[in-house]
Amino acid sequence: MTTPARIPFPVVDEVSRHCLQEEEPETVHIEVHLPGHLDPARMRKAFTEALHRHPRILMREARGGWYRRRYEWELTAEPDLEVVSFPAPGRNALRDARTRALVEAPPLSLSPPIRLEVVEGAGPAEGSEATDMVGPHPPSWGRGAVSTSGSAAGRDKPPLTRSRQTTVLFLTINHTALDGPACLRILATAAEIYGGKDNSPTPAPIRPPDPPQATDTPSNWTRPARVAPGTPENSPGNGLLVTELPLPHRPKGSPYTVNDQLMVTTALTIAHWNREHGEAPRPLRITMPVDDRPRDMTMPIGNGTRLVEVPFSPTELTRKPEDMPDLLRRTAQRTRALKSLSRPQLGHGAGLLTAPVTPVTWRAALTRGLRRAAAPWTSTTLLSNIGRIPYPLDFGEEAGRAHAVWFSAPARMPRGLTVTTASTAGRLHLALRWSRALLGHGDGAHLRDLFEHYLHTTEVAP
Repeated sequence: MTTPARIPFPVVDEVSRHCLQEEEPETVHIEVHLPGHLDPARMRKAFTEALHRHPRILMREARGGWYRRRYEWELTAEPDLEVVSFPAPGRNALRDARTRALVEAPPLSLSPPIRLEVVEGAGPAEGSEATDMVGPHPPSWGRGAVSTSGSAAGRDKPPLTRSRQTTVLFLTINHTALDGPACLRILATAAEIYGGKDNSPTPAPIRPPDPPQATDTPSNWTRPARVAPGTPENSPGNGLLVTELPLPHRPKGSPYTVNDQLMVTTALTIAHWNREHGEAPRPLRITMPVDDRPRDMTMPIGNGTRLVEVPFSPTELTRKPEDMPDLLRRTAQRTRALKSLSRPQLGHGAGLLTAPVTPVTWRAALTRGLRRAAAPWTSTTLLSNIGRIPYPLDFGEEAGRAHAVWFSAPARMPRGLTVTTASTAGRLHLALRWSRALLGHGDGAHLRDLFEHYLHTTEVAP
């Protein structure tokens, strides 16, 4: 019998493994909305073949004693379980699949640590308010009031396109092993196998390099603001809201990108929320994942993003609307400078913390202790902008091409809130995910309204 190959846990995987919590699983959720139907047998076969074309995803955590110096992934020739399932369709099938994506992480002990649920007959992607929320006991709710005059909630808006889709793919990922972009690559491969159509990624736009510019960047040594508590819920875990918005307008030749508009929108939303809840102004720091991997078949599978932190001073977020072009320009300078830096995924300290010089259980205890001690200095929130989905995700004539794709990232305390965005078919797909120890359903609706309002304010001339 051949001994399975083993790979030591990379730094990101080990740190995540040390800090796992049952009450807030480290899951990434991806949902892809298709206009047609999928054949169960063909879909299972196509997805299994996609796993074999990216064999790095066929892995499980290898067993070992407390004295071992590192965790290891054990590569397998075949999946340990059937990854694709077709839950019974029903009125709440869409909501229930989202809830499972938040509360049930695929186990690390079985290969691969992902699952794909295909929800047939799911109905429209969103409810009557163009939004859907999930939690243990979803209440009836409407749009939260925005206390800013002229907000998006009060403007006349063109109605969102009401889709006729009947199939939603829910991909749930154990984030200790994998990230969203890597698993989206797997799904694109499955789409190509299933539909027989080319699902090669669209080339990313080529932007000329910018000349080096001095950036007026607030210090990162000050303790950042926390998201003010709203109306926490008694149950543990995460809540989720997804919504579809128009892509923000950006004049041709603007010195900033849509990602910069989203960054400014997130900062202004949290600053507004904190003012409403009586918090004293403090600097904000927003974590931003940067992914430099290719999107073709050579894409490395695993946790491949590195994290940088974009700072904002309190005065930057309380200026007049006419100051918006300057804020966007300075934010663009900061994000470009941070993206150009060459640094480890979690910084140099994490590399020292995971050096295999002591038993892994000792390092786990140290890592958890340091995480608790560093909580006040953790960034305010995380904005993960996937950007334009690079793959057609075309499953052929019967199933069709994806017209909406949502992602959400874990939202554990002390951040307690993550913002994830992606764009498909000319629309922005926003997911707000929060720790229920910090926020409740009504808070999520209000934060959505604030985000929509401030996203509109970034549509200014340069």
